[in-house]
Parts: sequence; C-alpha cells; structure tokens
Amino acid sequence: MLLDTPRRPLRLVERPKPTPGPGQLLLAVRACGVCRTDLHVADGELPDPALPLVLGHEIVGTVVETGGGAATEPFAVGARVGVPWLGYTCGTCGYCRSDRENLCNRARFTGYQLDGGYAEYTVADARFAFPIPPDYDDAHAAPLLCAGLIGHRALTTAGDAERLGLYGFGAAAHIVAQVARHQGRRVFAFTRSGDTAAQRFATELGAVWAGPSDAAPPEPLDAAILFAPVGALLPVALRAVVKGGTVVCAGIHMSDIPSFPYDLLWGERVVRSVANLTRRDGREFLALAPRVPVRTEVEPFPLDRANEALARLREGQLRGAAVLVM
Repeated sequence: MLLDTPRRPLRLVERPKPTPGPGQLLLAVRACGVCRTDLHVADGELPDPALPLVLGHEIVGTVVETGGGAATEPFAVGARVGVPWLGYTCGTCGYCRSDRENLCNRARFTGYQLDGGYAEYTVADARFAFPIPPDYDDAHAAPLLCAGLIGHRALTTAGDAERLGLYGFGAAAHIVAQVARHQGRRVFAFTRSGDTAAQRFATELGAVWAGPSDAAPPEPLDAAILFAPVGALLPVALRAVVKGGTVVCAGIHMSDIPSFPYDLLWGERVVRSVANLTRRDGREFLALAPRVPVRTEVEPFPLDRANEALARLREGQLRGAAVLVM
C-alpha cells in the first residue's frame, strides 16, 4: 500500500521484491500494526516523508534472505523478527555515544524515511531488528513494537508515580495500563467525552477510574501521560497533578498548546516529552511484556483495507490496536 502524497488514500500497487543490502534482512511481512504516527504521516502532519512511501513501523516478519555481514548473523532464515520505528542512527554523534540514539539528528525512521510494513515484503537494518517473544502470535506482537515501546519509555519517564493518569486510551495506553498495574500503580483513564466504550475497556484492564478528559480525577495524580495528540490537554493534566508531579507528552505530533497561567507549572511540576525509542527500550520492554503478561487487544484487517484501518483510527473507533495481517 503506497502513499503517493499526504491527505490522499493509500494505493495498492505491485512492486518488485526488495533486495537486502549488506547488513540488511529481507522479511516476509506477517503483520504490521497501524499506529497513530502512520496517521500523522498520511495526514501530512509530519514534514518531508520520503514519498512515494510504504507506511508501517510495527512490523512482524520472517527472514527470507540476508544481505550478509556480522549484524545479520543472529537472524537465521525463517526467524521471526520485529522492526520498530527507529530504523537507523549514525552511531557516532554525541547522542548516539551517550545512549540517546533516539535523538540522533541523522536518524531514519521506518515507514517515514524508510519503507515500512504495509507490504508483503520489506527490508530492514538487522542492527535495529528484535527477536519476537514466542508468547505472542504475529498480530498480537505487532503493537508491542511502537505502542508498547513508546508507552514503556513514557512510563519510565513518568517516574515512580503511584497515581497515574492516561489521557487517551488507545493502543499505547491499553498496554501501559497493564504494565502500570503490574508495577502496583493505580491507573486513572481519560477518554473523549462520551466514549463509554473506551472507559469500560480501561476499567476492564484495571483502571480504578475512567472518565472524560475534561473531568477532574477523583483524587490528585502523581503523574500523567498524554497519548492523545491534543495540546489543550496539557494544562488540563497539569491542573490534575500534585506539586512535583510530571506530565509526559508521548506523541510525535500534538496540536498547539494553549497559553496557561504559570501557577499550573509552579510547584516544581515538570513537563516532558518522549522522542522515538532506543534499542535498549526495545530489549527491555520485549523482555518485560511476557512477564506481566501484556495481552494486546487487536482488530485485524487485510492489507488491502489499510485505508479503512487508518480511518477507524482517525475516528477513534478501535478497541486496542488495528493490525494489518498478510
């Protein structure tokens, strides 16, 4: 499925099977999650995608062929691997050398500058691929590779908050809620006004309270994570957290943040963003997920219905995550 230009439907095309270069893996795609970042790219909210582009960065595939080199040696033909958003870093800049490769200025991203997984075959840099835990089938593993990884990074950034607010209860939040409960935290879920289905879903996953995002929680929060890309929620979340609390903005794109009185930030409250992920995040979370155990809720779509999956995501009509299955 090819994106020719933003704000236009993806187009089903026939392309030659890609050839892996040195250090690369050729994968037969088995499943690919549909992420909100894909939607931001398709809707033209992220600049300069490498058009024409194959979206998708929650890829589960099997190795068909390798391009040789030391990086490919851990991956035998037939091995099942995952490919996330981070597809390349330079390895030499100050960010890369200080365990902050997620901030590398020369990073390239799967499904944005590199063709992704809305396809039957894709190639990936073996250094940025992960073995998939055997506990998960292909479709249920796919959301772990971005919703899970970014959620894990956001949760870590929130610190040891016991009362945790999650604004937006979609693919990432439904994973984070399970990990947070496993860690002994109490989860407060905020959804679109009137979205009782999402609120019910949150309580099924252990949230102690669920309500609309414009409502005050029944007690103050120690931290909040914003998964909804709505800038107006930042002052709302600041108002909900205690002094010294943290608000984490977990998305790659957000609408403009309105002005708010300094009093909301005062009291050593902290606003943080998370950007991309590191390979360490991937290794840590993919080891943690089976221990929780995280159970992903997925709605499968065939590849040729990718536009429908994106539309359902745009309208907030999914329970958990949409996944393209090949």
